[in-house]
Amino acid sequence: MQGITESAVDEYLLSILPPRDSVLQEMEAQAAKRDIPIVGPAVGRVLFQYARLINAKKVFELGSAIGYSTLWFARAVGEDGEVFYTDGDPKNADEASGYFRRAGVAERIHIGVGDALEQLTQRQREFDIIFNDVDKEYYPRVLDLAPNHLRRGGLFITDNVLWSGRVTEQNAKDKDTRAIQEFNQRLYAMKDFFTTILPLRDGLAVAVKA
Repeated sequence: MQGITESAVDEYLLSILPPRDSVLQEMEAQAAKRDIPIVGPAVGRVLFQYARLINAKKVFELGSAIGYSTLWFARAVGEDGEVFYTDGDPKNADEASGYFRRAGVAERIHIGVGDALEQLTQRQREFDIIFNDVDKEYYPRVLDLAPNHLRRGGLFITDNVLWSGRVTEQNAKDKDTRAIQEFNQRLYAMKDFFTTILPLRDGLAVAVKA
C-alpha cells in the first residue's frame, strides 16, 4: 500500500529509524517480497509508544497477518501483558507463531484463527488497546463492537484511514473507500471518543475512550 506522504519524506522518515532486530527485519523483508500488508517500522514504533504511554497490558488486534504489529505490541506490554492475535488464514498464524517464538514473546500472545470480529465479541472483558486492521469493508462494523470492549482511557487505533488519499474522492464507487469514509466520519462524531488522524504512512486514527 502506497503511503500518503511524499516519497522523499517517506524515505527520510524510514532512513532515520534505528535498526530493527533480526526478527522484525525478516518480517519486513518477507512482507516486501510477498506483498504482505504490514504497518511498517514507523507505525510500529507509534504503536509501541502509545502502548507504553498508557501502560497497556491487554491488547486485542483485529487482523494481524504475519504478526508484525503484534510483535511491537507484545514487546510494549511486557512479560505480564497479553496480546490477542487474530487472522483468518491459518498459514499466516503459523508463520506468525514462528516469529513470536524466535522473538521470545510467544507466551504473552494468544493466537486466534477465524473471523476477528466474532473473536472480539466472544471476549467478555475490556482491553487497554484495540487495534483495527481488518478488511476495509468491515470498518464500520468494528465501530459497533470496539467501544464495548475498551476500557475508559483506552485507545482504539485503526490503520489505513487515509487509504492512499482515496478518502478524498466524492461519490467513490469502491466499497472499501466508501467504508473507510463512513468509518472516519462516524468515529469523529462519536462522543465516547476523542479522535486524531496521524498522516503517517497510510493514515493512523488514534481515538481515546472518554
